[in-house]
Amino acid sequence: MTLNFMLLYVTTVFIASILPGPSMLLALTHGMQFGAKRTIASAMGNLTITLIQASVSVAGLGAVLIASEPAFNFVKFAGAAYLIYLGVVILFTQKMSFIPVYTKPHQGTSLRKMYLQAALVTAGNPKAIVFFTAIFPQFINPEITYLPQFMTLMVLGSFIAFSCFMLYAISGQKIVHLFAKKNIGKRINRVIGGTFIGAGIALATGNK
Repeated sequence: MTLNFMLLYVTTVFIASILPGPSMLLALTHGMQFGAKRTIASAMGNLTITLIQASVSVAGLGAVLIASEPAFNFVKFAGAAYLIYLGVVILFTQKMSFIPVYTKPHQGTSLRKMYLQAALVTAGNPKAIVFFTAIFPQFINPEITYLPQFMTLMVLGSFIAFSCFMLYAISGQKIVHLFAKKNIGKRINRVIGGTFIGAGIALATGNK
């Protein structure tokens, strides 16, 4: 892969990763609630599934998923249902307010739960597999050994995905004090909960 192609790949993946979506919204939310340091667990959950999705697309299973409408819809609707569930939980959890708890880690949500939440949100978006299936062939030179190219793309993509997730988490930690008041926190809960529900509905009703 030439330097120009590498820069084009990095730019493409960065733009796709940094755009607001369910995973980035979760990163912002966890950053506000638990701080950037603890949100590394969430970023690892996101990264784990991203790597699996990329590997699946490269292995050719992504093409099968794209071709099989029932399989694609199963993943899509499962992901949509989880997003809606997460939004409802946030929406109706009265005790959830954005008062920083990262100064007292033992009182926060477990790192395992944060990891799983991020993993499930990421896994619920089958369009990521479509994206990887479409983009990888554009940057693979068939005349050169395949594995080193794939590993290069995976390492660069992983770094970008992790960095984007943490940028949202750090932003959440920085702005949390703006929402520390109880009444404002409840309104933000409604906004974020409603956004997750809206994202779930959009995913479920969106075209393949």
